[in-house]
Amino acid sequence: KSIVYAASDVVGFHAPYNSSIYSVPANGGESKLILGRPGTNRGPRYSPDGQSIAFISSGGERSEIGAKDLYVMAADGRADSIRRLTNEDWLQDFIWAPDSHSILYVPGEQTNGAGMHMFEQPIMRVSVTGGSPEVVTPGPVVAFSPSVSRNGDKLAYKGAGSRSAGDVYAMSLPDHHAERIVEINPELQTFELGDLKAVSWKSFDGAEIWGLLLTPPGYKPGVRVPLVVYCHGGPIGGFTYGLFPQFMHLPGQVDPYPVEAMAGAGMAILMPMPRGGSGYGVAGFRKIIKSWGEVDYQDIMAGVDAMIARGIADPNRLGVMGASYGGFMTNWIVTQTGRFQAASSGCSLSDLPQMYYTSPIGDFMTEYFGLPWEASESMVQHSPITFVKNVSTPLLLQHGELDDRVPLSQAREFYKALKALNKNVELEIYPRGGHVNFEPPLEREYWRSNLQWFTRWLHLGPTND
Repeated sequence: KSIVYAASDVVGFHAPYNSSIYSVPANGGESKLILGRPGTNRGPRYSPDGQSIAFISSGGERSEIGAKDLYVMAADGRADSIRRLTNEDWLQDFIWAPDSHSILYVPGEQTNGAGMHMFEQPIMRVSVTGGSPEVVTPGPVVAFSPSVSRNGDKLAYKGAGSRSAGDVYAMSLPDHHAERIVEINPELQTFELGDLKAVSWKSFDGAEIWGLLLTPPGYKPGVRVPLVVYCHGGPIGGFTYGLFPQFMHLPGQVDPYPVEAMAGAGMAILMPMPRGGSGYGVAGFRKIIKSWGEVDYQDIMAGVDAMIARGIADPNRLGVMGASYGGFMTNWIVTQTGRFQAASSGCSLSDLPQMYYTSPIGDFMTEYFGLPWEASESMVQHSPITFVKNVSTPLLLQHGELDDRVPLSQAREFYKALKALNKNVELEIYPRGGHVNFEPPLEREYWRSNLQWFTRWLHLGPTND
């Protein structure tokens, strides 16, 4: 008889972080406010019995980098009925069980926890009365798009393992026995793929940092190969298992770098998870407030040193790449060290004060640094453009013409400064491209260009594009 929905009086990127929950009669009529409080309140769904509403919320906190947990409340929104069911799980998606007694959900940015499990994204189950959540899809899997049968005994979902693209599975919920019913990309079996595994190392202060390491097909331990460091976006993003390790947890998004093709060309790819990103809780997210490029940069470089010390990386053939915040980090790295022989930066930030003024998500910067007229010195000192004269690494800049998150001016500014300094730099602007290239021809060209760039500067043989 009624529909529950979330809405915001803020437009654009910030809308989900300033949202309220309403209901409206299904046959038309006036909307009614169910829950109005600061921060995120989104994705509401009635329980099958109509007595409760589950939703994703920041718990009244007005923050874009705080946790977004699963909450439940009575259908009328009574304040004394609101209960939090998860703890810093950063929900991606959820569905009610048919009996209205439990909810199955998918963790998002924070994936499934710490240590070697930070690259997994299982489907979880929690009772509406509270208690510890149960892992429904165990093992190193990235699961999403859950659906439950009408009688509640079967679960269908997409699941990606270390070397797959997200096949369709059906699971018997009573015994957790799962069978693959659709193989999305059987052609993968005709390729020899590299090995993707979790690795860890100690950072400068003794903290244990984790990452994923993709080695070339047939790699033999002890043989040094070119190493490309892949910096993730966010900064609260991260990597998961899967063929597209940065975005396997977001099925609508395609990884901007062809890591499998690069591994096939003889490169190892290190995907570090530094503090400031996922895997270390909300406290880890806050480690880089007012300090982009500090502890996260040191965590990444400690990983490079570890791969060299273990006999994997050739110290004379190092590359670095990343998009969005990973693009910021790539730009930052090449202004701080000359250890890399090649770099590629996509939809990247180079001038932090300008981001506030020119980007629709500019207010996001204030949660990390404050307002630019109050924190200008800090923002300038953490901007790659400030140290542009230090760059000695050949740099490929790639940017979408219509990027409405990180404006093209960020790449143009860095490019112009590098050209004025006679540095080795190239700028590729992708027509119709946004912050992500969804058009297959654009994505393919983006991949091809990166493969050629690193093959050239890391002195690998010719590849079949």
